Amino acid sequence: MTLSASTSQAVDLRVQPVDAVLDRVARSLQVRFLPETVVRKRRTVGARTDRETWVRIERRLLDKITDQGWNGAECAARLDRVAQPAWQGCVVWRDTNEPVMWRADETDLLPAHPIGNAILSEAPELPDEWWDGLNASLDALTAHRTRRLATPDTQTITQASVTESIRVVFSGDFDTTVQRWVPAHADLNWANITAPVFSLFDWEDWGNAPQGLDSASLWGSSLAVPSLADRVRHERRRDFESRDGKLMTLFACSKMLGPYAHPADPRSEPARRMAEQVIEELQAD
Repeated sequence: MTLSASTSQAVDLRVQPVDAVLDRVARSLQVRFLPETVVRKRRTVGARTDRETWVRIERRLLDKITDQGWNGAECAARLDRVAQPAWQGCVVWRDTNEPVMWRADETDLLPAHPIGNAILSEAPELPDEWWDGLNASLDALTAHRTRRLATPDTQTITQASVTESIRVVFSGDFDTTVQRWVPAHADLNWANITAPVFSLFDWEDWGNAPQGLDSASLWGSSLAVPSLADRVRHERRRDFESRDGKLMTLFACSKMLGPYAHPADPRSEPARRMAEQVIEELQAD
């Protein structure tokens, strides 16, 4: 099965025909998709089924699939005390015409709506119980053990990649060595969390990462709303006060201030101020 495109890298599922892919998945999982529910993104397609489940279909280049595979959603099903939609099953196949694999994961429906886009411009109304749910799930996640490595943006996070990301943007006499690696969702932003009932979804990239990666990622996606960013830092202060959490804050800031940053990003200036503060703290340690 293939999609017409000049190169495999150029495929964008928002504009390419996906009917054949949906038909194949529907036959394999023995479901019927509700056409009005189909959501198309650059490399994924999702839809609700007639048995009240959700199917997420992802297209991934072979060189973006590490030795650990790409069964994150399936492996996350064993995570205890982490609020997430229950995983039901999957179908995986290799494209016969391109260096690409396809994977479709079926899960329970979300218990509530996603909060918004990855980066918020307005503060959502989140009760204290919601924050309690966030803290309980993230704390439970870090208490687990796994051999998986986190792959944020499909790139495996390593000590070398952390150091490079930070040093490309920030100078200063401080050590970038990570002390503690713990399980992380690795794509924690407001598009992957529900409210008013807390639930965390899209587990494709989870695995071991520096302590504080998830907290710093959520803070970074909140930075255009200062009160929300402050609340994230308050709720996850144990992460942010740790040395690794400070490194992850710089790691998050590097994405907003680095060579690929958008010049009009409203988060740039607060990220710069926070980075200066964190560097001073790391140098004082």
